[in-house]
Amino acid sequence: MIKDIVQRLIAKYQTNDPFEIAAQKNILVLYENLGSTLGYFQTSRRIRFIHVNHCLDEGMQRFVCAHELGHACLHPDVNTPFLKNNTFFSVGKVEIEANTFAVELLLQDEDIYSYQDTSLSIQEISAIYGIPKEVSHLKKGFF
Repeated sequence: MIKDIVQRLIAKYQTNDPFEIAAQKNILVLYENLGSTLGYFQTSRRIRFIHVNHCLDEGMQRFVCAHELGHACLHPDVNTPFLKNNTFFSVGKVEIEANTFAVELLLQDEDIYSYQDTSLSIQEISAIYGIPKEVSHLKKGFF
C-alpha cells in the first residue's frame, strides 16, 4: 500500500520534505525550463534525476518533486515517456500512484487532524500544503 511505503520512507529519513528525501537517496534534483512539462524522473547510467520546471511556484515545485519521487520509489524502472507513446501499460495507473504518493507524503494525517475543529474542506487543507485540488481526493483514510 502506498501510504505504508510513504510512512516507512518518512520514518527512515525523518522528514516528509521531498527535496531532502531525494538528496538522502542520492537522487539529483535539476531545475530547468521544461515548457509545459511540470517535471519527470529519469535514470541515466545508474544516476537518478528528478527534473522540475523552474517556472513553477515553490509550492508546485514541491508537489512535482514529491510526485517524481513517487516514480523513483514506486516505478524505478518504468519509462513513462515510452509508455505515453505505446499502449502496453496504463500510464494513468502509474500517474495516479505517483500522485497518491505525493499527497500522502505532503499531507500527513496529523496535519488533517489539526484542522478538525475548523470548517475547512480537504481541498482547502490540501491547498495549504501545496497539493493541487485535483488530486486532494487521493488522501487515504479520510473519505
